[in-house]
Amino acid sequence: MSNPVSIKRIDCRHEDSRAAIEAIRRQLSPRGEVVSPRGRQLTIDVFGEPLSPRQVVERICADVESRGIDALLEYCRKLDRSDVDLQTLRVSEEELKRSHAAASPDYLKAIRRIRENVLHFQKAILHQDVFLSESDHELGLIYRPLARVGCCIPGGAAAYPSTLLMTVVPAQAAGVKEIAVVAPPTPFGANNPDVQAACWELGVTELYRMGGAQAVAALAYGVEGVKPVNKIVGPGSLFVALAKQLVSERVGIDMIAGPTEVVVIADDSANPDYVAADLISQAEHSPGASILITWSESFADKAIEAVPRQLARIDRSDLAKESLETYGTIFITASEEEACKLSDEIAPEHLAIETADSKRTMTKIKNAGAIFVGHHTPVAVGDYVAGPSHTLPTGGTARFASGLSANDFLKRTSVIQYTPEKLREVADDLRLIAQKEGLTGHSHSVDIRLEEETK
Repeated sequence: MSNPVSIKRIDCRHEDSRAAIEAIRRQLSPRGEVVSPRGRQLTIDVFGEPLSPRQVVERICADVESRGIDALLEYCRKLDRSDVDLQTLRVSEEELKRSHAAASPDYLKAIRRIRENVLHFQKAILHQDVFLSESDHELGLIYRPLARVGCCIPGGAAAYPSTLLMTVVPAQAAGVKEIAVVAPPTPFGANNPDVQAACWELGVTELYRMGGAQAVAALAYGVEGVKPVNKIVGPGSLFVALAKQLVSERVGIDMIAGPTEVVVIADDSANPDYVAADLISQAEHSPGASILITWSESFADKAIEAVPRQLARIDRSDLAKESLETYGTIFITASEEEACKLSDEIAPEHLAIETADSKRTMTKIKNAGAIFVGHHTPVAVGDYVAGPSHTLPTGGTARFASGLSANDFLKRTSVIQYTPEKLREVADDLRLIAQKEGLTGHSHSVDIRLEEETK
């Protein structure tokens, strides 16, 4: 008999769910400063005092900006216990080629198929130039790709070729020419043969052995051997998230993402083993918030009973169990309507809808990073193969933020062209507003042209 799993249970018909939602959100947001005991001890070892994560990031970024490559390599040594130097910081093309040549043919075929899935979707949604032409003027928006971007790939407890695909391929779909990938100098990061092989398969030749806040700073400010980028994307630790926030005054970023989260809305039509597996799949990231919302107490009971059975079938069961017991929650609502309202309040990164009419339930949802509709659409298909990027807003930011897409690698520029006749037509309105603002130079720039036209 599997050991039971203790997951918080809140009956929203009788209790206020807001406090529980805010507690989870605070724990898993950058404000929650979720750092492992090892991480806290490492901070003391490196900096000589128990700095907060934000203070650590501020110190690292300022140091890399002022001292460049020397500071970057120093933090690689101290924080990652790596002997990376200027010559080995960038993974050589020869090493990328060797890893690619040694990779499993089935693995490379999977990378190609997934790349085509992602590329097909991302190109289909790509913004196109728009022009509105009239007889006397033309207005438009033109879209141009960013010249150079940086993609952060995690590599602490697992290798993530999926994140490589979900950040690099949208950038390629947008037409970005230079893509620099950074991953920690670890067996799961930039040193991982599968990650290296995937880079070569995708045409990425800039792979750097660096992670954490120091990698974000190097991408933003540039150091010897690493050119600065225009935008930094991709997930990472709390330190990566805080570093992206800090350097956003210098470069663009996709979002400030925290640990992963899933909300499952389910009714009695759902398979409790499927739902348990969906909750576990996010909990195994550890930390990760796994939340079930249902208006059926009997289904909640079945789902809880299914969790130990499904935990027994995965490798990281201890980590997933710990995460479920720390961050997992089951909410019982009065109705489907209330369940959807609660989900919108949480605004989750991933929302799985497993109800009798999942498409109809989806129409009631306003806030989610990605929605997985129906009983046969686990979040994993979005993580690995579907096409939309799995880099998504977390911590309730789906109320105003969106997931990464090819369009995030485009700049848009407005285009305006007037004829003399159109300029004369709008001149009075322009003069009036310029006068109200006290900016007569604006109106003069119009008047001098109209004066020339009357000569």
